[in-house]
Amino acid sequence: MFYYRFNDKYLFSMKDEYNYEKVNSIPSSCQELYFLNKLNKENSKKSFAVNHPSDLFIKEEGLDMLKLDDKSHDLPENILELIDKRKIKAVNTAYNDYEANFYMDEYKKNKVNILALGDVGSTLLIGLKLLGKNSISSIGIYDRSKDKIKRWEYEMGQTSFPFEDFLPEVHGIQRDELFDCHMFVFCASKGVPPLGSEGIDVRMVQFEENAKLIKEYASMAAAKEFKGIFAVVSDPVDLLCLAALKEARGMLLPEQIKGYGLGVMNARAIYYSKKYNKFSMYLKEGRAFGPHGKDLVIANSIRDYDDDLSKELTRYVVEANLEVRKTGFKPYVAPALSSGAISIVHTLEGKYHYSSNYLAGVYMGAKNRNLPSGLDIEKIKMPDKLFERIKETYERLRVQPWPF
Repeated sequence: MFYYRFNDKYLFSMKDEYNYEKVNSIPSSCQELYFLNKLNKENSKKSFAVNHPSDLFIKEEGLDMLKLDDKSHDLPENILELIDKRKIKAVNTAYNDYEANFYMDEYKKNKVNILALGDVGSTLLIGLKLLGKNSISSIGIYDRSKDKIKRWEYEMGQTSFPFEDFLPEVHGIQRDELFDCHMFVFCASKGVPPLGSEGIDVRMVQFEENAKLIKEYASMAAAKEFKGIFAVVSDPVDLLCLAALKEARGMLLPEQIKGYGLGVMNARAIYYSKKYNKFSMYLKEGRAFGPHGKDLVIANSIRDYDDDLSKELTRYVVEANLEVRKTGFKPYVAPALSSGAISIVHTLEGKYHYSSNYLAGVYMGAKNRNLPSGLDIEKIKMPDKLFERIKETYERLRVQPWPF
């Protein structure tokens, strides 16, 4: 292991291939550390939080990063302590400007801007207004309809607790202000299938039109050199995240883009685990992986995984939106709140949530959190049958045909 110093930062690497000032060891007072590794940037993030010793030995990003490695790793005690505290950021030196990542974020109140105030966008706005007092300073709203902007300025301006005004302010913005924020939330959508379209994959019907929309705003974010989080709420979130990354042509980092669709799938699994006792273990032991759609992977338990029960629960969850449609209403409230507002607030507060993040060339949903040291995707002891299901989903995402 090799140690370096760069200005006031300490770095380390498994290979002696960097020209920084060498040091013999990392001071015991060091509270943040940067791990240098060169990975193929065509399918790897620029940086992420090291959450396990195995992260220091990877040769490429892969699905194995979702698995808890039981191998013993002979590492200095101070390195192990910093990993446990999530104070080591892995930095991919294949990127030209990788030194720009030698910093750790601080938690602060964030400016959030929302694009489109349809059913999902307006419901998500309500959730962010009510939940965002600790993490959101203001919410900018933009829609092509000026009347919608005025309406929601009025409505949210008149939403308050009785004796304290501590909720984030909501105000209308111009289109060219959309990326003057810490988080941009894409809720625009075209071609939402009408009620009575239950026999088709609703998400994929939206893909072609929504891909055209997101390309427009990803290009705009790139031109603005946007440094915040590009949050995708519109369906299909996982594929739209990749479309945004492709359109940004390197101006947006893979880890800047997050897809918010898995939160409601977890919430639906919780709903059915309360409704049917045979799924009750999901409440404390279950996990959700993959996309918001038919390739979803629900695990009934990561302690005592049952493949048949997990697949049955997955079917209930995937078809839950159809049950809402049978009532004569579109199923947008739970997605806007569980996948959108709640998960976004947890992202900004550094809490665990469900969202899709870049992993080995696709956007894969899993339990994760955003920390000062970077993206921290949970590792678990992965049953073989569960891992095979996740691999199948990954392969389908990887070879998904593109409409452009």
